Amino acid sequence: MKRIAILASGNGSNAENIARYFSGNRSVDIVFICSNNPRARVHERAARLGIPSMTFSNADFADGTTVLKKLSEAAIDFIVLAGFMNKIPDVILQAYPDRILNIHPALLPRHGGKGMYGMHVHEAVIAAGDTVTGITIHYINSCYDEGRIVFQAQCPVLPGDSALEVATRVHALEYAYYPQVIEHVLCGSPLPDQA
Repeated sequence: MKRIAILASGNGSNAENIARYFSGNRSVDIVFICSNNPRARVHERAARLGIPSMTFSNADFADGTTVLKKLSEAAIDFIVLAGFMNKIPDVILQAYPDRILNIHPALLPRHGGKGMYGMHVHEAVIAAGDTVTGITIHYINSCYDEGRIVFQAQCPVLPGDSALEVATRVHALEYAYYPQVIEHVLCGSPLPDQA
């Protein structure tokens, strides 16, 4: 049984989607959800799902030792980032090499790096005149959005699209593929066909 912690900063729709996907799975246990925001909706979602959730301060996440202690006490095997905005500190990276997975709402290496998250990414895609965008699921390293890529899937950017329309298509890819790719990484199931 792989014991998973999900880190999320906001609404938590991806965290809920992942938790529902693995509900009842005998190989993967979502042990708890962590956030840096006590008012994040992810806590409400976790409560509805019966998953413990907790908040650490931004200072705790920046230092990493308090968070790492909790991860170690809970015997967490793997960390999944689902809309988590803070940089992962070196102390956690070193404790979880190639065991922290993230999803980015664009086709890296395009539109990655510090400050490139959420609608900022979709606005950058439109401003660049890209005709395709998508998702990138990748391991975390010490540089924003530069870890080894596990999976990408794409969707079109149509003439006249707003950032919200692009975001809607990208979210659909996130919900469809992120849990499957997590299952691939944790359990060795086949990667889904790339869109």
